Amino acid sequence: MSLATTLRELHVPGTPLVVPNAWDAASARVIEAAGFGAVATSSNATAAILGYDDGENVPVDDVLAATTHIARSVSVPVTVDFERGYRLAPAELVERFLATGAVGLNLEDSDPATGKMVDPAEQADFLAAVRAAAGDELVVNARIDAFIRKAGSAEEQLQTALDRADRYLAAGADCVYPIGVGELDLIATLTTQIDGPVNVAYGQGAHSIADYTARGVARISFGPMFQRHLYGVFAGAVLPALQADRNPFAG
Repeated sequence: MSLATTLRELHVPGTPLVVPNAWDAASARVIEAAGFGAVATSSNATAAILGYDDGENVPVDDVLAATTHIARSVSVPVTVDFERGYRLAPAELVERFLATGAVGLNLEDSDPATGKMVDPAEQADFLAAVRAAAGDELVVNARIDAFIRKAGSAEEQLQTALDRADRYLAAGADCVYPIGVGELDLIATLTTQIDGPVNVAYGQGAHSIADYTARGVARISFGPMFQRHLYGVFAGAVLPALQADRNPFAG
């Protein structure tokens, strides 16, 4: 069984893939050693370690190189937050991405530079072209930015997300990711009305994995939250302890 097939089959509504987000090869290995079945990346976390702001500001060669290091360091499937494709044409995107060894990618439907939502037909065509170039070798997670970009009223955001989900799944996406959704009732509405696997973000722990599982979620991811938490401890506790001549490794 290929890694892509393994990753695709882990997306089960009600038995979700819990996929922690790494930011380098070392963190990816920690995630694998803990027993998780796949490793994700976060574009924000990857940008941070490379010295850039998020939003496709990192040169794509650097992103692909970082992805290669992560994919080579673990034996489980790796899925990558690839923003909106770094302006690569679909065929080139697929060719260069597959060369990294990663087998999954997120592709978002708003412009990282402006925050403007991409026309849904245009995004569906883009996803269809990626699928045509990749065949079954890539697991495509189509991010839907209606909520995070606040595209209209709450009802309009929901209808936009549902419409785009239908379009993207029909275009060949394996999963859809309505990022920015935190209300459990809204998540249940999405999983009930979308005919395909739904990814949600765990956020900062307002809800448990069991809460999301009970609402039919197929994938739970974490974005840059683990990196931010650990770096926060480093900056807020470890370094101040060292400056005060306390043992930075105690407590």
